Amino acid sequence: MAITRRRTRAGAPAPTNEDLLNYYKDMLLIRRFEEKAGQLYGMGLIAGFCHLYIGQEAVVVGMQAAISPEDSVITSYRDHGHMLACGMDPRGVMAELTGRTGGYSKGKGGSMHMFSREKRFFGGHGIVGAQVPLGTGLAFAHKYREDGGVCLCYLGDGAINQGQVYESINMASLWKLPVVYVIENNKYAMGTSIERASAGTELYRRGAAYDVPGKQVDGMDVLAVRAAGEAAVAHARNGEGPFILEMKTYRYRGHSMSDPAKYRTKEEVAKMREQHDPIDKMGKKLVEDGVANEERLKEVDREVKAVVGEAAEFAQTSPEPDPTELWTDVLIEA
Repeated sequence: MAITRRRTRAGAPAPTNEDLLNYYKDMLLIRRFEEKAGQLYGMGLIAGFCHLYIGQEAVVVGMQAAISPEDSVITSYRDHGHMLACGMDPRGVMAELTGRTGGYSKGKGGSMHMFSREKRFFGGHGIVGAQVPLGTGLAFAHKYREDGGVCLCYLGDGAINQGQVYESINMASLWKLPVVYVIENNKYAMGTSIERASAGTELYRRGAAYDVPGKQVDGMDVLAVRAAGEAAVAHARNGEGPFILEMKTYRYRGHSMSDPAKYRTKEEVAKMREQHDPIDKMGKKLVEDGVANEERLKEVDREVKAVVGEAAEFAQTSPEPDPTELWTDVLIEA
């Protein structure tokens, strides 16, 4: 089971009960997938860097509900959730994490570098901020080809201080490119709090010098994300240029699997989980609105765990790449 790209244009009707249940299921799939990835990393089956998305699920699920099939997506290295939200097969994503031929990059890209042209997902990128000029280029391609598409370009609160980000925003504004810059502000760039790294912490205002509007959003609320996303995407699609969305979100795990996260207290993390967890919040809404009862939510969890278990099994049984693969997919004949 892969997440279906349930995407709409701005001005679409309010989400149906089926939509709400699907948002819950999609966020839960990302959560359970990442938990399993953490387990496989601990077992030594995933090597290299591994940045988990646990806690931030509402951002990608909400934004995915706000875009259309012709749109494109690009992000940084905390990317597994984005891949699943774009509809990529969990088996292929997990196989790539374990370096197997069944992975989306044939086992050669790992956690930070897998792509799917079919799903219009143009990668996670390991260099901080490097995806922003690339995403701006995707937006240029949409405009040049007149295909009506918009690029969602994700970045973190650490990347927002990179110079190439502002060069890109300036160019996008100057040429009225259809791009939405989605800042996933999880409060800590690696181990440095935003208050210690940024002189101005209202990141949605960072485009003001380039006449780019912005909005701050509760990134722990999938419906708030969807609503803001629809408005921002409509702005970009209508030829009005780029838009900046600052998603106030939170990651429960460290920056990467090697990060003990001693720069914040356990009480802070526990408070966020208890009061703002996006999955718990949606589950509570489903029950209160009579969309689903507790047993149905447990059933969804069982379904999701089965999918993730199958993905983990596929990843472990898929063969490793042959050494000759070192020389493939390096150059393309033009």
